[in-house]
Amino acid sequence: MAREKSESIRNKAIKIFEKRGGMLKTSEAISEGIHPRILYELLEAGHIMQIQRGLYALINLPDMNDPDFVIVAKKVPVGVICLVSALYYHHLTVQIPKWIDIAVPQKYRVPVLDNPPVRFHWLSDSVFYSGIEMHDFNGIEVRIFSPEKTIVDCFRLRKKIGMDIAIEGLKMYLQQKKINLPLIRKLAQESRIIQVIEPYIAALTHDQS
Repeated sequence: MAREKSESIRNKAIKIFEKRGGMLKTSEAISEGIHPRILYELLEAGHIMQIQRGLYALINLPDMNDPDFVIVAKKVPVGVICLVSALYYHHLTVQIPKWIDIAVPQKYRVPVLDNPPVRFHWLSDSVFYSGIEMHDFNGIEVRIFSPEKTIVDCFRLRKKIGMDIAIEGLKMYLQQKKINLPLIRKLAQESRIIQVIEPYIAALTHDQS
């Protein structure tokens, strides 16, 4: 009877993992009613794996695009995927990111991540809190800057990522069916780089006319 009860508790915990996209932090598991002892039993039985300290996932984790984004979203919930990583997600670059670029508010104390490799960018409130989109990864929400916000940030931080990548992002954006140049100009005005980006907008839109 005790064994059946324990098995029932473990199955219930597995269903909670499945409902939450297959991945939970220790704190999330506990808040869902999964006792740390059950986490250990699931780990020992091979039902879950420890991705890194304080983060667990089902062994048969559903296939998802860019699972590293999900890991970062779990470990840094306030963070937003940005710059080259956001360009990559929005299909605005042919670059393969060497790490995940993630924006966080100023003075935010970032956690230690064993994997994947991450590059943090501390942004002021006026820059950080605009253009955030929520994207669903098998039931797990990941915060990613919009294409327009990403392009403006790439031009604003062009010395860090390279002007060639910023221009590539803008060029590929302008080739898409749905574009919003007024929004790009608005964000560029707010970031005080309108004089930097406007000549490239003019040149690239002229080339496509």
